[in-house]
Amino acid sequence: MTPDPARTSDTGRASDDAARPLDPVRALDVDALLDDPKTRIVVCCGSGGVGKTTTAAALGLRAAERGRKVVVLTIDPARRLAQSMGIDQLDNVPRRVKDVEGDGELHAMMLDMKRTFDEIVEAHADKERAAAILGNPFYQSLSAGFAGTQEYMAMEKLGQLRSRDEWDLIVVDTPPSRSALDFLDAPKRLGSFLDGKLIRLLMAPAKVGGRAGMKFLNVGMSMMTGALGKLLGGQLLRDVQTFVAAMDTMFGGFRTRADATYRLLQAPGTAFLVVASPERDALREAAYFVERLAADDMPLAGLVLNRVHGSGAAQLSAERALAAAENLDESRIVDQEDGKVGVRNAPVGDPVRNSPSNPGTSEALRTSEAARSPENPDPDDPGPSDPEPSDPDPSAGRPSVEQLTAGLLRLHAERMRLLAREQHTRDRFTALHPEVAVAEVAALPGDVHDLAGLRAIGERLAG
Repeated sequence: MTPDPARTSDTGRASDDAARPLDPVRALDVDALLDDPKTRIVVCCGSGGVGKTTTAAALGLRAAERGRKVVVLTIDPARRLAQSMGIDQLDNVPRRVKDVEGDGELHAMMLDMKRTFDEIVEAHADKERAAAILGNPFYQSLSAGFAGTQEYMAMEKLGQLRSRDEWDLIVVDTPPSRSALDFLDAPKRLGSFLDGKLIRLLMAPAKVGGRAGMKFLNVGMSMMTGALGKLLGGQLLRDVQTFVAAMDTMFGGFRTRADATYRLLQAPGTAFLVVASPERDALREAAYFVERLAADDMPLAGLVLNRVHGSGAAQLSAERALAAAENLDESRIVDQEDGKVGVRNAPVGDPVRNSPSNPGTSEALRTSEAARSPENPDPDDPGPSDPEPSDPDPSAGRPSVEQLTAGLLRLHAERMRLLAREQHTRDRFTALHPEVAVAEVAALPGDVHDLAGLRAIGERLAG
């Protein structure tokens, strides 16, 4: 059984693991992937909080600056992508990004799932029927927050962008779902719901009526999420009946388009990039997603290991750094300035103190004895010829060079232990999935908030 990286000792491994680079055979060639004209769709997926949005934006920018016409589709409620690309607001329409270097183009958009749903209705229904659907309370609840709607609409929008054939590369930032697998599962679930079977069953109470109808309604409502549960029973039946009557000819189309987009994701021109951080939970989720992609015949390009830490002094192990810090601490204890403690506590006539071989005979001692001479019996009186006491030493109370050095050595030891943990976690993943190519992205000192930051991420992605 492979040991848990969180429980494995790092002390004997810091200097070796942290300095060891990724095996070149397993390194992901990001530029080759982006430059390949056969690559038409790149899907960035993974668990939440691992940097999918930043990775998608950086990939799009790098591909554009290498000559491709790119659109980045993001589903990011924080809107960091718009800020990074210098766009005031992203919406359901692709916007051109300015200040892109090179011959390519970069467009960006943010999924508006309700607007995307509205567009489908408007495209597949006449004006009068579309107005009836868009104003239906059941439809409004379904389009605004039904479980799986966001993932389904992301697939719909991806299919729309691909069918327009306006861009030669589409980079998709998958929704921030609780589980990364929702992006693959939700479209099928919602497509099955919208194909009319369950909705037509919900119409049965209106025909049966009475208590039997309400009982059937309760069973049907238990199969839905809270978005439908907010509606009243009787009103729900009327809304469903109106909704089904208006959308009867469209139900099959939802499932057909979901299946078509699913096949598009399986096509050779699509490349999945699993994004993860070098942490145990994130890489465990990444491993699960890799296995799921393989089971569904989805083309996996590799793993992007984000926010990997490094050190400019990796040859100095944590053990050596801590040992050096301890030596500096001990030197401060042992090597006091000429034994002042002994001088301070010894009597004036102490032969040990006055011995020539005693290191306690210091300048401080001679100054103290001079202060007690007959000419100046009061040691607190500096005497008429002595200058006024000087200002306190501004360096008093500040840490010494040895203290600062010891603190830096301890910080370095902590960094080397962190590197060892990340190295061990990465090695565990690559041992379980040796077929997966990996691109490591070194952590930046700050957040990405402009094109320069995205460009730096792209350079790290390319190695």
